[in-house]
Amino acid sequence: MNFKFLFFLLFSITFCFSQERSELNKYTLDVNQFYGSIILHNPDISHLIEEHPTGVILSYNRKTYGSKDWEELYNYPDLGYSFIYQDMDNETLGKNYSLYAHYNFYFFKRNIQLRVGQGIAYTSNPYDKTSNFRNNAYGSDFLSSTYLMFNYHKENIFKGLGFKAGISIIHYSNANFRAPNTSTNTMALNAGLVYDLDGGTEIEYIHREKEKVTEPLRYNFAIRTGLNESDVINSGQYGFVVLSTYADKRLGRKSAIQIGADVYFSNFLKELIRYQSIAFPENNVAADDDYKRVGIFVGHELFINKMSIISQLGYYVYYPFDFEGRMYNRMGLKRYFGDNVYGAITLKSHGAKAEAVELGVGIRL
Repeated sequence: MNFKFLFFLLFSITFCFSQERSELNKYTLDVNQFYGSIILHNPDISHLIEEHPTGVILSYNRKTYGSKDWEELYNYPDLGYSFIYQDMDNETLGKNYSLYAHYNFYFFKRNIQLRVGQGIAYTSNPYDKTSNFRNNAYGSDFLSSTYLMFNYHKENIFKGLGFKAGISIIHYSNANFRAPNTSTNTMALNAGLVYDLDGGTEIEYIHREKEKVTEPLRYNFAIRTGLNESDVINSGQYGFVVLSTYADKRLGRKSAIQIGADVYFSNFLKELIRYQSIAFPENNVAADDDYKRVGIFVGHELFINKMSIISQLGYYVYYPFDFEGRMYNRMGLKRYFGDNVYGAITLKSHGAKAEAVELGVGIRL
């Protein structure tokens, strides 16, 4: 996968976090060992999941105490960075080395922690048509990766030292940037230690009076682009452009609902249509079939200060060529620069089948 793009992805998330610096600073380190299994989400990878992956998760966390309004709204989460080493325990898959930016969210008197991390991974043994043709999971050296941890988390049991244990899910994929891309999902049990670099010194949380947020109907215009490839190996990478327009209505401090439309100009479909018209005449595909698609969608936006998380579910109303079905979904991150302009990194897929990572810019009026 394009290393410059993946570096930009991690840098974007890092930049978002760097804007959240607080006057109240407190840091922790944690280390977790894990042992798990690759989930069989696709029968095409059944030959790759015979053993049990193992690895280590190292993390650096900055705690929040309410210096910013949003911190109290989300129960004072942590912001941090993490590194994962994972031995897939499979000669075909090799080993993965990953860097992430993450959030830690807390529940039940801060004894339960949910971590959400997004970053990039380097895999030591990707697909190669001669030397490693069995690896149909990773088609490139660099992958996008997401991981979740759901842990019992107890800090400062003894002089700043604490304990955590729970379940982790680690996902690796290049989002169809290059074929093959079946991807893997590891579910694992993890346990480890957490250490407060201040030795357990307590800081009081800041509480503010809650303010009601109301906004009129807002209108959004966005353009997204990137590169992707069809599932036909070596069919080539092609650029795409997506034009989107939608309206959103703020429901409160956290959420807004959306309704809108997308127009897709996906050039990889041009090549796929041409290929199918020649290789599979029984499919009745003509080389000049239209590759464009138009979809309508509903969505939700979760605001976290200048960042937000978007999720959208769409349906193609103009769909001349059948590719992965009429339903599609999009999830990703937005970062606002001022009140109106934003950048976005999103994953567009059909169910669990990724189509592309989209880099976008937009305006909210």
